[in-house]
Amino acid sequence: MAHPKIFLWFFLSLLPTVLSGSALRRTPEAARPNILCILVDDLGYGDLSAYGAKDLRTPHIDSLLAAGVRFTNFYANSPVCSPTRAALLTGRYPDLVGVPGVLRVDPSDSWGHLSPKAVLLPALLKKAGYHTALVGKWHLGLEAPNLPNERGFDHFKGFLEGMMDDYYNHLRHGQNFVRHNRQPIAAKGHATDVFTDWAVEYLNERRQKKNPFFLCLAYTAPHDPVQPPADWLGRVKQREPRLEDKRAKLVGLIEHLDHRIGDVLATLRANGQADNTLVVFVSDNGGLLRVGANCGPWRGGKEDMYEGGIRVPAGVAWKGRVAWKGRIASGGQSEQVLLTMDLFPTICEAAGVRADGPLDGVSFLPPLTGQPQTMPDRPLFWVRREGTFRYNGQDYYAARLGRWKLVQNSPYQPMELFDLATDPYEQRDLSKENRPKFEELALLLRRHLLDAGAVPWQRGK
Repeated sequence: MAHPKIFLWFFLSLLPTVLSGSALRRTPEAARPNILCILVDDLGYGDLSAYGAKDLRTPHIDSLLAAGVRFTNFYANSPVCSPTRAALLTGRYPDLVGVPGVLRVDPSDSWGHLSPKAVLLPALLKKAGYHTALVGKWHLGLEAPNLPNERGFDHFKGFLEGMMDDYYNHLRHGQNFVRHNRQPIAAKGHATDVFTDWAVEYLNERRQKKNPFFLCLAYTAPHDPVQPPADWLGRVKQREPRLEDKRAKLVGLIEHLDHRIGDVLATLRANGQADNTLVVFVSDNGGLLRVGANCGPWRGGKEDMYEGGIRVPAGVAWKGRVAWKGRIASGGQSEQVLLTMDLFPTICEAAGVRADGPLDGVSFLPPLTGQPQTMPDRPLFWVRREGTFRYNGQDYYAARLGRWKLVQNSPYQPMELFDLATDPYEQRDLSKENRPKFEELALLLRRHLLDAGAVPWQRGK
């Protein structure tokens, strides 16, 4: 007989889908907030001073997190870029919308195709009267029908691919993927500066507009190649002379990123937009260890299903609106377990927008605004498909239910079971000692994979 918790979960799992439209509160038109989502690339859990870093300084991001709620159990939907971005913009598990892995220029090494059936967040917000913009990294398709302007963004100024060969030449494999809407353009300067200047330009353009905006500002920093501006690297080396070179470069890149995020936030204040702007900050996955990233105390880093690969820094600020423990407060800290996909319904609820399609994410707006909420004890899943000799086009997985986590960190290693309550650093495999729990999570994962297996992930399929 199946475990009774499984039946309970199936009932609870229907709630986000059933309630996705009707349960989201309608916000009066005049009160609809602007929304700024700052998405950074490969920032490790421990690579902000707000999360304990001692060798770097990130005052602007720290201040943003201190003005709202900082999350300590926030997970990316994937240990790599494209799937997490798909989860953010669809509110679904990425393998359920055709993005189980990284999208690349080479079709033989591209592991996803965003489903044309998926309803994207900017399309919903646009329909509700928002002006929608993406500045920076897209990484969800290089051609029609999966270009930003075709998936709901009124304005796109950024980079279609995943990462640049160089922060200054903005090419990938020698090709130019920088676009203003659909037109190729040339850009000059460090990518972090370029994206910041474009974001500031956009915010200034929206200053006198009556309709609210949704701006997704997706930086490539601190993704490798690690290329901080020379002056920022010099400051770090002068202040921290004992840092090894690769760490000093990464610190310089992160501190430069923090400085430019500060310019974006300053623009909001100068324009009078800050008072009614919901600001989200989140990393798309864990930091890359080989370039010197700090993933906090957690095991592993980018590409790993261990905590260091998927647990990320994140926070939400909304001036005068974010409450914690029943009162308007700053500097709140939440231990609630959340995923990137939960941002979709949360933003929809804040904007008063009906999310009519199926959702896997659950809004966490009620506790942010001082309202009671009981989150379902839901199972959580991570799936990644990848090539190279390490993966050979196969998947590897993780699943979590409450305190228990199932991990297969490569297609060729056995699944492990960890009790995160007593073993948060994933050192003791309990798969043999607790077979009932192992089998319970394995069954839930298999059922998720059966659903995902019905979703095409290759173009033309």
